[in-house]
Amino acid sequence: MGHGDVMMIRYGSKNILSRFLLVLACLMITSGCASVDTRTIPADVPEIAPGILAGYLQSEALPNSLALIPPPPEQGSAAYALDEEVSQKALALQDTPRWELAIEDANLRFPDAAGTFSCALGIPITEKDTPHLYMLLRRTLADAGLSTYTAKNHYQRKRPFMVNGEPVCTPDEEEEDLRKDGSYPSGHTAIGWAWALILTEIAPDRADAILARGRAFGESRNVCNAHWHSDVAEGRFMGAATVARLHVDPVFCAELAAAKAEYAAVIAKGLKPSRDCEAEAGGD
Repeated sequence: MGHGDVMMIRYGSKNILSRFLLVLACLMITSGCASVDTRTIPADVPEIAPGILAGYLQSEALPNSLALIPPPPEQGSAAYALDEEVSQKALALQDTPRWELAIEDANLRFPDAAGTFSCALGIPITEKDTPHLYMLLRRTLADAGLSTYTAKNHYQRKRPFMVNGEPVCTPDEEEEDLRKDGSYPSGHTAIGWAWALILTEIAPDRADAILARGRAFGESRNVCNAHWHSDVAEGRFMGAATVARLHVDPVFCAELAAAKAEYAAVIAKGLKPSRDCEAEAGGD
């Protein structure tokens, strides 16, 4: 690099320089940058709804589902026929262990939701033992979930239980909320798939188990009679799109690095998941 190039970087556009430094910092942090203090306690984050913490991304930085995914399948199309076929097969799972897992997966409230991937990771995920990982899951829940809403609000697709008249796996008081919330794409699935992708970075040696759990988490929405197959497929897409955006956020990158360190420390201590992993495996 010549002197002129150095001068251009030094005195050129602040926007270009800031972007360069932001990407560089994120690359360093996610590769285990030694300058990150992983012993810190996560900062307090405000709630955007009862029990829901603000995400890392500002609303304008969220991926736009209305621009990114196609319209939901039209009646009479092959894709709509597949939606109905998957739905009919899922209805046969009511009152089975798979139905019970779908009930558990429907719960996005913390601290319960923190254990969703604990069996796949092989460790407990708690505010006490893994505070940064716990915070990472809580905040990315908002990012991935909110990424689905431009399409949800636009299409207002009816959910399977509104069409087939069969029950959902969640309590009756939640059913009314679901009726008011568009089905396409699935916010639960976007959250679960975002979590799965993030956790594979934290524990790459357990990537297969984590991704399988993320897939099952999304499919629980079919079993629950709350979402169509295409809702789930496009929910995964939005989860992945959200994770791509998160990787240029320095606070997320720092939290990810701290969570990696926590995971290593918990593995070294030999702590085990508190969930019934055999029952969960049976539900898959």
